[in-house]
Amino acid sequence: MTEPTRREQILATAADLFAARGFHGVSVADLGAACGISGPALYKHFASKQAVLAEMLTSISERLLEVGRERVAAGAGDPSAALRGLVDWHVEFALGHRPLIIVQDRDWESLPEDAREQVRRLQRRYVDLWADQLRALRPDLDKARAHAAAQAAFGLLNSTPRAGHAIPDAALRDLLASMALGALGVPVAEPQQA
Repeated sequence: MTEPTRREQILATAADLFAARGFHGVSVADLGAACGISGPALYKHFASKQAVLAEMLTSISERLLEVGRERVAAGAGDPSAALRGLVDWHVEFALGHRPLIIVQDRDWESLPEDAREQVRRLQRRYVDLWADQLRALRPDLDKARAHAAAQAAFGLLNSTPRAGHAIPDAALRDLLASMALGALGVPVAEPQQA
């Protein structure tokens, strides 16, 4: 595994700080200090604190969509397999990036309008990816219902910052995945024959 770049370190540190204290509760000096640099040195990497937030939320939306497309392709035309792959990916992401989920939920309004529109566009594509697989699996779903079902699954899977403090992540992973698959109407995978 490669070492994270300074920009990636700043983004990860900012996600933790913004999640703990809110976007407006963190100054550039606070962020710089947490990264081991002066506040003004942060401007070598980002034009502003808002630029940090914009890249943080845009990059996670791009990553969700990119890996989501890979999981659908790996499903090889089987919508059940594709949806299992999507659920597995989203659970993995949600467990590994709890601070980003908090920041997305709480600090959305602090995004500059152009970044907000870019994130919305990426998120719509991600929802479409899920909805297309749902409609292939369940022809009874119209587009609006498939989108609503995908959004409801995201709500469940994105509960990781508030759920699971009493159980280990592995158990929470299994619980969330089985609940999401059940809610989406995805059949349980058949056991592999030896």
